[in-house]
Amino acid sequence: MGIKDQFQDKADELRDKAKDAMGGAKEETGKRGQRSQEEVERSSQTSDEAQRAAQEQQDRFNQDYDA
Repeated sequence: MGIKDQFQDKADELRDKAKDAMGGAKEETGKRGQRSQEEVERSSQTSDEAQRAAQEQQDRFNQDYDA
């Protein structure tokens, strides 16, 4: 095996490792994005629930005050 072949083999190996690393990074980024979206949705639900609870409390207060 000549020097050129050795360098080519090493270059191919490094290229393959880089591709694998990039694929893993893309996958991790996708997972992070999905987790972030889920957190936003949960936060929105919590906010909606809080608003609903506050409205119910205000309605009860108004009913008690009107009676």
